[in-house]
Amino acid sequence: MNIADNMPVLVGAGQMTSKLPPAEAPTPLAMIVEVARRAARDAGIDEAQLAQVDTIANTRLAIDSTEVGNFGFGRYGNLPADVAAALGARPRAGYYCGAGGDTPQMLVNEMAARIAQGESDIVLLAGSENLATLMAAVKAGVKIDWNGKAAGDPLDIGTMKPGCNDHEKQYGFFLPINTYPLFENALRAKAGRSIADHQQFLGELFAPFSQVAAKNPHAWFPVARSAAEIATVSPQNRMIGFPYTKYMNAVIQVDMAAAVLMMSAGTARRLGIDRSRWVFLNGCAQAADHWHVSERRDYTTSPAMRRCGEEALRMAGLGIGDMRHFDIYSCFPSAVQIACAEFGIALDDPRGLTLTGGLPYFGGPGNNYVMHSIAEMMHRLRAAPGAHGLVNANGWHVTKHAVGVYSTEPRHAQWQRVVPDTYQRELDAMPKPAFTETPSGAATIETYTVTHGPAGPQQGIVIGRLQDGTRFLAHTPAEAATLDALMRAEGVGRAGVVSHENGRNIFRLA
Repeated sequence: MNIADNMPVLVGAGQMTSKLPPAEAPTPLAMIVEVARRAARDAGIDEAQLAQVDTIANTRLAIDSTEVGNFGFGRYGNLPADVAAALGARPRAGYYCGAGGDTPQMLVNEMAARIAQGESDIVLLAGSENLATLMAAVKAGVKIDWNGKAAGDPLDIGTMKPGCNDHEKQYGFFLPINTYPLFENALRAKAGRSIADHQQFLGELFAPFSQVAAKNPHAWFPVARSAAEIATVSPQNRMIGFPYTKYMNAVIQVDMAAAVLMMSAGTARRLGIDRSRWVFLNGCAQAADHWHVSERRDYTTSPAMRRCGEEALRMAGLGIGDMRHFDIYSCFPSAVQIACAEFGIALDDPRGLTLTGGLPYFGGPGNNYVMHSIAEMMHRLRAAPGAHGLVNANGWHVTKHAVGVYSTEPRHAQWQRVVPDTYQRELDAMPKPAFTETPSGAATIETYTVTHGPAGPQQGIVIGRLQDGTRFLAHTPAEAATLDALMRAEGVGRAGVVSHENGRNIFRLA
């Protein structure tokens, strides 16, 4: 096959994990620059050639997110420009993403389109997360300087829209540790498992992830854990948000960075990059479900995720059975279950569901985890030329999604995707349930969770339905008997009464 000069191709990948104390730890910028250089070495080019990048795209750092408070350590207002200055590059475009775990794959999709259209030629995609150092510095009272030096504003890419609205925020929906258990309890009720059986199921689902992490030199927790260890509450593994124990939650307090280098095939030839280093994005897609959790059709499916899988595989001319490798986004078990159902992958598929080890064990470096997924996919495919792999990325609360299908061999001589807006319009037009912010009367639980602190259960969160089907959000009374009842026996479908009291909805079990 004659590969067109404007065919986008990934040629290099770099990763880094740092566990140094705060006074010695590298800054986010230093880690991004280091993984960029590692990506260049992986491609077989030198720093002078790396400095030829004409586009830099960065995932957003937590310290630059409006959702994270200012700790007084500084911000990188124009991170792409700071990266360019450190590399001695003079790119014509610098992009900085909004928040979301989907953003690395979305960036690869968007930059591939720009390369195919001749708008970019050499693109560096990179990110870091350094919350381990940040939190350790706060705890130790150590001052660190993370102030960016570059002036000006980068170009925004991806949506900057918050993950929840004000009403949802009132009931704790800003925190993924509160929302993903809502999906999980709905999945358990749909499967018809008892609470005890489902806990065992969750441990069995995530134990293989930890086993992969145990063999990954970049993993934050390279420890293989048994299903029982993951599922059982213990002093080291307390409940976070029912039914999730600590070992089922993504770990964001890490210091990890990853970068990939993309360019046109013509430039890869000009730079003399060995053909064995090339990895092609043969299929891609990105889409969002109804943005707010309270608007979703249900809490066990994701129409947008399904559509992404279909579109990416259609673009590649392949089926899910043609994939040899997967990295399924694994912030929480519900994300894995929904993705596998929508893509048509068995939860016990012998091909495995992760290349990294997953966010609770490999580590969940903020918005940049999937950059590690893509780097791992590149390495795995180079070792098996001609094989195919699928990367699934998920942002916010099973909200926005991106998929990439990769191989060392192109499926077509030319690269062309369906513009995501084409199918996003269809997803946006899907019906939403009626909703009220001030419910009153007899109601049933659609799904729920019980939040926990170090001392134990704290608050029940309910998504419910009135008798006419109208949906609402509510808290339960923070009394031990109610919280215990919801964790001992299935709460989905239980009847009760909801009322609006002092500006807040309260659901009481019948």
